[in-house]
Amino acid sequence: MIRVTRSILLDDSEIEEQFVRASGPGGQNVNKVASAVQLRFDAARSPALPDDVRARLMELAGRRLTREGVIVISADRFRTQERNRADALERLLEMIRAAAVRPAIRRATRPTLASKRRRLEGKQRRAQTKRERGGKDFD
Repeated sequence: MIRVTRSILLDDSEIEEQFVRASGPGGQNVNKVASAVQLRFDAARSPALPDDVRARLMELAGRRLTREGVIVISADRFRTQERNRADALERLLEMIRAAAVRPAIRRATRPTLASKRRRLEGKQRRAQTKRERGGKDFD
């Protein structure tokens, strides 16, 4: 079990890893060893995620989300398979943690009477300035 937050625990079987050859650092070894990781997590069918977290996670995933609701994270920053696995898993967990935070509810407020007065006074000053810029009548 992988602890994401106090209330969310992921089962190891929900995360699928596939190893592929990576570009980038590694020298000649990069052509022989499958060190890059493609991590897959089925967010749409995961029993560990509450519905609200699932919806936010799928929105956060963006282009990493497939039509079937699977999040695919590719990691090839490091030379070793183990570090790339840890990197991909940490990125998934961070994404789930971000989705687990409920957004603050915006409550509509009314402007104060003083702020309304300040706004109107400013408009009057501006209008007066523009009126004074008008040309003189020479008739």
